[in-house]
Amino acid sequence: MSPLNANSSLNANSPRAAVSGLSNKKQAYRVSQLEIVEMAWEALWSNKLRSGLTMLGVIIGIGSVISITSIGQGIQKSTEESIRGLGTDILQVIAGSAESGGISQGQGSLTTLTWEDAQAIEQQAPSATVVSAYLQRNVQVVYGENNTSTTVYGTDLAHPDARNTYPAQGRFFTEEELENSASVAVIAPTVQSDLFATNVNPIGEKIRIQGEVYDVIGVMETKGSQGPLDRDDAAYIPLTTMSARIIGNNSLMGVSVNGIYVKGRTESELETVKFQLENILRLRHDIATPEDDDFSIINQADILETLTTVLGLLTTLIVAIAGISLVVGGIGIANIMLVSVVERTREIGIRKALGATERTILSQFLTESIVISISGGVVGIVLGTAVTFVSATAFQFPFVISSGAVLVGFGLSTAVGLIAGVVPARNASKLDPIVALRSE
Repeated sequence: MSPLNANSSLNANSPRAAVSGLSNKKQAYRVSQLEIVEMAWEALWSNKLRSGLTMLGVIIGIGSVISITSIGQGIQKSTEESIRGLGTDILQVIAGSAESGGISQGQGSLTTLTWEDAQAIEQQAPSATVVSAYLQRNVQVVYGENNTSTTVYGTDLAHPDARNTYPAQGRFFTEEELENSASVAVIAPTVQSDLFATNVNPIGEKIRIQGEVYDVIGVMETKGSQGPLDRDDAAYIPLTTMSARIIGNNSLMGVSVNGIYVKGRTESELETVKFQLENILRLRHDIATPEDDDFSIINQADILETLTTVLGLLTTLIVAIAGISLVVGGIGIANIMLVSVVERTREIGIRKALGATERTILSQFLTESIVISISGGVVGIVLGTAVTFVSATAFQFPFVISSGAVLVGFGLSTAVGLIAGVVPARNASKLDPIVALRSE
């Protein structure tokens, strides 16, 4: 064999000769996007455990974003419905705050408001449609061997209209019972369930409130919770009965109360009602300047707006924190794809030797990264929806799925895969086929 032939034989067996020969025989072939997706899926499916662990960060991130956003919207909707159910066209006048040892005892602890104030408001405030005074204390209520700690309200006849809460069974007390300080009580559903068995009709039964016996004459309708406050955990007795038998402290000006509910015709008229209330009470209490007010006025509509704002900010903050999981998931995808390029170096070399272009190699590895991310996003959406449903069922708030969160989550998962896969895919496409074929 001549040296020329020998040299030719040597070169023919070398990787470079193989690449050169194949390149002469084959032109760069085109691969459809569908084929690229199929190859990417096969590559991921052959490494199921690694692919699953890679998806985990994206699954947790997307699932957290969707569940937290949806739960936040559900709680917000529940709170809004609860407050609106009690009326957003109402003002609450609260007595001033007493101090003991320099420490405030909280609003309503002073006896600066009286039932007579409420009656004056009813007569002198033309924009007020409903006025209701109340006293409240947390006391023990007993029926037989059962007892519960609840809030007992001493109210007048206008309370159901003022709070948009009416008896579902039985009745509210009458004007005669109010005037005579009758021992009658209307209980709310939580108190009913705490004291009475499900097969016992509480109407006509006798309960003890702070040692005094009261006849149950009604059960209020269910109103649910307003934030942490359970509106169904209450009992109602005549204001005069509450003042005489439970509180036992009347002001010099009349029957002291903790607060007064004042309802306007519409929510838009509340500022007018508030102006009238301030003037009436300042004249009655001989107050010269607003700084000396011994009362405060709360607007239910303002409470609703504040709660909505706070819940929205908290939800946004938590979603932002959950978004960190997406960043972690993207880093995980990038790391795994870089490892995959190293492991499949020889495969890349063979494919290039057979005519695969840099663009084809780039597309395959980039597609693998996007498939991982989108698959994780889909699982995360399902997980987030499931968590929201379970939470809504367990804590009894509306089941709401934020379509915006789903779209954003899916978009983020796609973006994470695209960004995380760029560098590994580019590294794979730039591999020298000669070096790739020589790798072990």
